[in-house]
Amino acid sequence: MKLNPTYVFLNQFLSWQNRFQSHVGHGVAWLTLVLVVLASLAVTLRYGFDFSSTKLDESLLYVHGLIFMLGLAYTYQQNQHVRVDVFYERASKRRKDWINLVGAVFFVLPMMVFIIWAGWDYVAASWAIQERSADASGLAYLYLLKSVILVSAGLVLLQTLAFIAQYSLALFAADQLDSRVVAEQFQDELQEGI
Repeated sequence: MKLNPTYVFLNQFLSWQNRFQSHVGHGVAWLTLVLVVLASLAVTLRYGFDFSSTKLDESLLYVHGLIFMLGLAYTYQQNQHVRVDVFYERASKRRKDWINLVGAVFFVLPMMVFIIWAGWDYVAASWAIQERSADASGLAYLYLLKSVILVSAGLVLLQTLAFIAQYSLALFAADQLDSRVVAEQFQDELQEGI
């Protein structure tokens, strides 16, 4: 069977997107180790040596924020996000695909576009003044942390587009969807390869 070039492109996009989000997610997971080390250091210095540092304390907040903001899209891809399963749990595969498609198109996609649109001026203003900590001895890179708002929304936007493609193919051209690129199955295959 010859595949339509549009479907080939969509399958390639899904494959690329799943791999990209998995790499980002696994990279962000290492930040949890950094957070544990920094928190242990801060506690040891504070209670063992009666020493505290605003920069160290703020770095804990920065790393914590990075973990959550950059991990959003990966969590969404792995279907580990918060979901109200009143009807979804008992729904058929086709109905779940419809729910996911409608949710992605009418809720997630507009929200991510809005966050990027509304956050652009907020982040730009922070960059314009090279915003730093309100504490004089704090970190001087608050504008970089605020930029993660746009990066996070961009990552979730990419994942949402991938889900829209995946569920559209599943609903309207199931024979054209390469089962190896489906996000829910992708994680299982990734773990088998490890």
